[in-house]
Amino acid sequence: MELTPIQKDIIIALINLQRQKDRAIKGEEIAEVIKRNPGTIRNQMQLLKALGLVEGVPGPKGGYKPTGAAYDALRIQQLKNESVVPLYRNNALVSGATAADISFTTVRSPDACSGVVRVIGNTKDFIMDDKLQVGPTPVNRLIIRGEVTGRDDTNNSILFNITEMISLPKKHVKHYMKYPPLLVNLNASIQEATRLFIRNNVHGAPVEDKGKIIGIVTYTDIAHAIAQGKPNVKVKDIMTKELITVDGDMQLYDVVKLFHKYNVGRLIVTINGVPKGTLSKTDVLNELAVY
Repeated sequence: MELTPIQKDIIIALINLQRQKDRAIKGEEIAEVIKRNPGTIRNQMQLLKALGLVEGVPGPKGGYKPTGAAYDALRIQQLKNESVVPLYRNNALVSGATAADISFTTVRSPDACSGVVRVIGNTKDFIMDDKLQVGPTPVNRLIIRGEVTGRDDTNNSILFNITEMISLPKKHVKHYMKYPPLLVNLNASIQEATRLFIRNNVHGAPVEDKGKIIGIVTYTDIAHAIAQGKPNVKVKDIMTKELITVDGDMQLYDVVKLFHKYNVGRLIVTINGVPKGTLSKTDVLNELAVY
């Protein structure tokens, strides 16, 4: 079905407004969005209803709603359960918009990679050289960043040069944790702990008492003790007793944010509430180092 440009504008605006407001949309609201005369919208709506692309809703709260055929006409998949894939323009969230699909072009070029994102929502504010971010997507947590190179208003699409793509694995944290973890006894001296760190090339480790994890000690803790003139203290005297734990069934994407939130380099991973392993920033970086 070949639609005229104004019909496409009307249907796109209707879909966007209906998604934002979750109700029937009046012709005047559509006219305001696409900068057209309300009379023109009413005339076009009669044609769109005859084509089966919109349906009228009577009553004081009435208006228009898009049909499934309207989504088909714009080649937009209509989902019962839908996650929003956000768009950001110059670091500001674009309200009421979601990416419908993303295409990559020039992927074989050694110097550049371009993309096209088709949007459900307003794209008219995007101009050349705007900074664009798409995502994160719900499953693979893909984030794409780039610079806008153009717009295709007939398809409600944005063209852009891709400068950065980030995606974290879908598997749960328990698949990446170190088990069994390297442990330091609470009665160990800081010299013994340091030798253990050097031997295993780590910057910290959980502290155990009779096989139970009761704290965590790091190079930073040891450095503070030495700087305070306390070279003979034991691990139990300088360890951090408040454990920051994450459930093993959490996704890596959600856990990575905790490193920044708590300003730590190592987390304790629990299985059924029991500490079983560790995850460090280095573990995450090693997982992402795919060549």
